[in-house]
Amino acid sequence: MLPEDGVPQGIRPVGAAGAEDVRSQDKTPDTDTATPAETADPSAAGPGPVEAGPDPGSGPSGASGASGASGASDSTNSPAPAGPSGSASQNRWWIYRGSGQPLYDTTLRELLPDPPPWRRFTGGPVVPPPPADDDEVARRLGRPSGRSPASEQLRREADMVNAALLLRRPLLVTGRPGTGKSSLAYRISRELRLGRVLRWHITSRTTLRSGLYEYDAIGRVQDSAALRALHTAEGSPAAPRTADGPAAASDEQLPGIGDYVQLGPLGTALLPYETPRVLLIDELDKSDQDLANDLLSVFEEGQFPISELLRARRRHPRVTVLTDDPEGAAEITGGVVRCRAFPIVVITSNGEREFPPAFLRRCLRLHMPDPDRTQLVDMVTAHLAEGAATRAGDGGDLIEKFLRRSRERGGLAIDQLLNSVYLTTSGRLPADAGALDELVDALWHRLDGAGAESRPG
Repeated sequence: MLPEDGVPQGIRPVGAAGAEDVRSQDKTPDTDTATPAETADPSAAGPGPVEAGPDPGSGPSGASGASGASGASDSTNSPAPAGPSGSASQNRWWIYRGSGQPLYDTTLRELLPDPPPWRRFTGGPVVPPPPADDDEVARRLGRPSGRSPASEQLRREADMVNAALLLRRPLLVTGRPGTGKSSLAYRISRELRLGRVLRWHITSRTTLRSGLYEYDAIGRVQDSAALRALHTAEGSPAAPRTADGPAAASDEQLPGIGDYVQLGPLGTALLPYETPRVLLIDELDKSDQDLANDLLSVFEEGQFPISELLRARRRHPRVTVLTDDPEGAAEITGGVVRCRAFPIVVITSNGEREFPPAFLRRCLRLHMPDPDRTQLVDMVTAHLAEGAATRAGDGGDLIEKFLRRSRERGGLAIDQLLNSVYLTTSGRLPADAGALDELVDALWHRLDGAGAESRPG
């Protein structure tokens, strides 16, 4: 079970350096004997009382649902106990709590301890933090809303996210299509305030190079030829001239190579940011079989060369290139991109094929099961108006039907439920119950490629 929060969401999570530290959190401190630091410093506050159980490592408060819907806990517990003495960011396990509420009294840079020695990277110069993308996050997750009591599955989800944070390792998220695997990246970014999520959607034609960077050699040649023609055109008013005639374009006047190099999502994530970027590698199992192996060295080394810049590094040791962010740019030194804070990499897979053992060894694995009724209600509430789940049928009967039909049809997607709830609560459909049932049943079509099924009964 997970502890209920006794403080507003976003307060710094208490650390769990060892079993004794966590067990000691079961007791609320006596204000008469508490130290001044425990009573005066609100940033030392942690989660509320932990329910006793065989697992000494408590869990996140109000962990996020499978769809990514999130919100503040409705807990009314007494004030939370102060953290153990000297348990600054180095001793906190619950960096990512799954509450869905952004950190507001601290930052990930303060909470995240130093990486393991074998995962330490020192790239530079440090690039500015990424832009925010609140509209995209809200589109995918909905608005923060009140959360239901967290489940064991959500505790395991937060466990694996925190392990990936501390170990600086990619997180491979598997599960049936439509269970909210991709939403995890946006939940992490929203809660830890990490800005725009970099999304790399994988197809059968995707290569490692396309994720790292692209170089528009043809565009550069065409632009250079056009500029030279402008300089040498006879009688052109724009053409610079010398005593002997039109002046030739100098190298400084030709387009710079950095204007034709654009980093991809993976390449942008490996820039030397002060805090990690969130990178979503979506549906890796749809890639060519070699892509997973090609990613190994990038994940292990945390860097990659740009061959076009390597060849020009003597004349241009520092080159500013474009990034995957809108109007983004970054300076590359020596033709090599070296990360500083290893990105939070969320890799999703629908289980269509197995990955090489060497690739799996470098990833942490998380399986996303089908969401239960409580999670579906939370998700509907986040995306639609408050009480939409209750208005969808008699007392939420539509959600019960969705769960039953999902079992019958081999699993349905979350957005299929959202579509049906939106239509049934819009007030625009006819009052004919039979017609409404037929429409909803048509929305809940199978996802495994089988033919349409007739509505039971």
